[in-house]
Amino acid sequence: MRKDQLLQVIAEWLREMVFPPLTHREMPSLDLRKQRAIMAIAGPRRAGKTYYLYQLIQDLMESKGILREEILFVDFEDYRLQGFGPPDVDQLFTAFQQLAGRQPRFLFFDEIQHVPEWNRILRTLHNRRSYTIVVSGSNSSLLGREIATELRGRYEDLLMLPFSFREALRFYQVTFDATLFHTHQRGRLIQVFDDYLQSGGFPETLVREGASEKRKLLQTYYRTIFYKDILERYNIKARPILDQMMGSFLESYATPFSISTFEKQLKAAGLTGSKRTISNYLHFLEEAFFLITSEKFAYSPRKRMMNPKKVYLMDTGFALLGGAFTENRGYLLENVVALELLRRGRRMFYFKGTHECDFILQEGRHPSEAWQVCWELTARNEPRELKGLLEAMRQFKIPRGGILTYDQEEVRTINGLKIPIIPVWKWLLLSGEEEKWF
Repeated sequence: MRKDQLLQVIAEWLREMVFPPLTHREMPSLDLRKQRAIMAIAGPRRAGKTYYLYQLIQDLMESKGILREEILFVDFEDYRLQGFGPPDVDQLFTAFQQLAGRQPRFLFFDEIQHVPEWNRILRTLHNRRSYTIVVSGSNSSLLGREIATELRGRYEDLLMLPFSFREALRFYQVTFDATLFHTHQRGRLIQVFDDYLQSGGFPETLVREGASEKRKLLQTYYRTIFYKDILERYNIKARPILDQMMGSFLESYATPFSISTFEKQLKAAGLTGSKRTISNYLHFLEEAFFLITSEKFAYSPRKRMMNPKKVYLMDTGFALLGGAFTENRGYLLENVVALELLRRGRRMFYFKGTHECDFILQEGRHPSEAWQVCWELTARNEPRELKGLLEAMRQFKIPRGGILTYDQEEVRTINGLKIPIIPVWKWLLLSGEEEKWF
């Protein structure tokens, strides 16, 4: 790689870079004062990882008194850095020394998955001197155990998703008081929640006006994931199968995905794909943060693997590219709950016996909570929702369970069990305060 290109990139960072307005993200705090530490922030494209790096850098400069000349920030999506690899690392630091007059103490590498052998580069830098290194990427390999093991406990990772509902409210400058949910606040909160449910939490979609503009933006995200994060990265030859698979998830999510059934659907469409191929593609879609999955609950890992996984979109906004909202709104609600559970670090499964339960949450070795999600409890669906919830609670001796709805709220006592019925928007806002309902 030409040195003048590296000099240009570094000069822009040192002399021209101005931080954009930042919305504070609700993320676990990182101690950037640790020496010889590597911290990785992984998550889907356009979820706000770059802005979070800016937030960390700004805090270093404003609160910790760190000079810009002590920080090296590199965005590896910059077209000028195409082809950057291990042989170019020394040249990068030489260029920084030339412009800053010193070596950096803090390294921020954005979208590092574009760099071949990025993990080897990190190990080399980690062993070389006392850098504090923060990296971001749009591939779940950054969350892997292998590199953490190799770096002997010096590696921390964080998952960054699109905005939570709380963060969306902060973005719109909507304040709320948990004690005032029954006043005029409620209407405004539900108004924002409706938009959040349909359009998702990608930061840029929040500033777009109208469903059409939001859909166009989400379509570009979808295409980028399809081409760059999956097709190119994994060198996929059977593009029509991937196209069919991703398209099917836009219309059928928050439901179990049967590999055998999908194989038959491919054959009916004149396509041939083995179960292994379909399974691999499902894994690639998870790696690229297009979707997340939950397994059917069982104590045996082997039994969990034998059953279909339930599939959720990484952002409900992608559903704008598929079916109609009115037909899928209950699934959208469940999808929002799944993403929030992931955000909270909960281990989630689904239950299927005589009846079904949407979420089984595990603490340690045992399930601790069971939750159903439906748009509205009606005379028609209430027996089904309650039977699934109670069956799961009885079978696995789960002490707590409830039902999440769009906007219904009450507490039932059934067979001596307290069953709260809670609006999803309220549950999203009262994170960590579930005890109050039981």
